[in-house]
Amino acid sequence: MASSRVQKIAPSATLQITAKAKAMKAQGIDVIGLGAGEPDSDTPQHIKDALYKAVKEGFVYYTPTQGIPELRKAIAEKLERDNKISYAPDKEIIVTPGAKQALYEAVLAIANPGDEILIPEPCWVSYEPMVQFAEGRPVFIPTYEKDGFRLSGEAVEKKITEKTRAIILNSPNNPTGAVLDGDALKAIADLCIEHGLIAISDEIYEKIIYEAKHVSIASLPGMRERTITVNGFSKTYSMTGWRLGYAAALQEIIEAMNRIQEHSISCPTSFVQKAGIAALQGSQECVAVMVKEFRKRRDAIVKKLNEIPNVTCVKPRGAFYAFANFSAYEKDSLKLTNFLLEKAGVAVIPGAAFGKMGEGFLRLSYATSMENINKAIERMEGALRRLEK
Repeated sequence: MASSRVQKIAPSATLQITAKAKAMKAQGIDVIGLGAGEPDSDTPQHIKDALYKAVKEGFVYYTPTQGIPELRKAIAEKLERDNKISYAPDKEIIVTPGAKQALYEAVLAIANPGDEILIPEPCWVSYEPMVQFAEGRPVFIPTYEKDGFRLSGEAVEKKITEKTRAIILNSPNNPTGAVLDGDALKAIADLCIEHGLIAISDEIYEKIIYEAKHVSIASLPGMRERTITVNGFSKTYSMTGWRLGYAAALQEIIEAMNRIQEHSISCPTSFVQKAGIAALQGSQECVAVMVKEFRKRRDAIVKKLNEIPNVTCVKPRGAFYAFANFSAYEKDSLKLTNFLLEKAGVAVIPGAAFGKMGEGFLRLSYATSMENINKAIERMEGALRRLEK
């Protein structure tokens, strides 16, 4: 009974593994989860307090579809301060229930049926379905382990055709942790300007960055008017379940996104928006502490993965995932994921979930304790010895 539009969307391999791991835990089996796409720290107290205060004061009703003016102003100030981009809060910023919703609305707002949307791969699992729902055509740009999964202007240019409408950028990247540097961003920006393309820039991991500095492509000359900058609160402030995100773009695009939002979710949750203001305007020490801890875990997990015979892992420059090459043991990443879950009691995400270029790899989240990381890698190495025999 499902529509042909929905039938074109492939089921999530990630959800299959997650469901299986939960079922095993329910049976009392000890499973270490390295699949989480969310920080393991709690939401900072000052953000919680702002929500409690809003609810207590009765701020529980519908808000403007575009988001409350105070939050849009705080977002505009953040973008000016951190990203060197200036947007009018009343016309060029929209608040959404999560960055995923902002991305979805962005694609729907700019893509016509048959338009090609470029997506660097490996990539987050939801980009392709978003483009398909908009009746566009996803066109993947391969990135390679040998290059640190870095995207180049040359690779982008090879995929541009007369039908190309936009490119989706994600830096730092999920699942690889790759960060777009200034030279690559400039080359991509030049191509966008030359070919009249829109850049949808997913910057949800911008604050979780290590040896690099985050640069927003919209801050480059000529790109403010052709970029949709998307961000949110989930990763930076450990607010995944709060569902709060935003987008900044030209008024015409924001108006189109707002129209989609009017007829879908009506408005973001009222009291969560008040918490968003507290997150942006309060102390950022909580972010620094989290990133410092993630850096320690990253260094540990990457070292341990590279010590496993025949496994390679490029050191991620951002986010909180290690994307390791296990193809010497098993090229079918879903098959290997199931093996490790059943034989080692470790839940990871198969690289194939992130596209063809992810096959043979596994994504391991280090948004967990160092104890879990050490135990999980030890279990995995023990299980892999069985495949050597």
